[in-house]
Amino acid sequence: MKKILFASLLFVSSASFAQKFQLGVKGGVNVSNFTGGDFSTAKKSSLIGFHAGAFVNYKFGEVISLQPELLFSTQGATIEDRETGNKQDFKLNYFSIPVMLKVQSPGGFYVETGPVVSINVSGGDFMNQSVKDVTNGADFAWAAGLGYHTKFGLGIGARYNVGLTKVSNVSNASWKSADFKNSVLQVGLFYTLFNNK
Repeated sequence: MKKILFASLLFVSSASFAQKFQLGVKGGVNVSNFTGGDFSTAKKSSLIGFHAGAFVNYKFGEVISLQPELLFSTQGATIEDRETGNKQDFKLNYFSIPVMLKVQSPGGFYVETGPVVSINVSGGDFMNQSVKDVTNGADFAWAAGLGYHTKFGLGIGARYNVGLTKVSNVSNASWKSADFKNSVLQVGLFYTLFNNK
């Protein structure tokens, strides 16, 4: 009898957990660029990258939820010298931690917003220097997005991250454009487990 009661309590607890939490994976395309800075001698254009990772969605009732994520995200811009026409990618790789407040309708459509903290883990080469050496170790942004989440777990979303801090840590005369910030549009798919029925 005790074993049956324990098993019943365990089942109820698991069901309650599944109704409050959703575990998910996501991935998609980044379209990134830089905002601000002095680019009078260079032309910047968008760089195509990707993001991928996992998240937990904690529900406060049927409408509001909090979703922390851990993503690997490639960002940056393509820089073209106005005199020579030479192009080179200024590429950075981040581990990003967005924490999104989501409001979802009964039909599955949602809006979201929240802060994003990113750790600069690596980068390519630019002007014979490692991008990692001339950029700050952390980046802060604010994100807002919208999307659609089906009842069986598959979803699609779009999010825009507005950079709040400088990307570069260099301020000498050869880096007149060092005051730029990240700007990233993310579009992707996601899938969740423990979906509410």
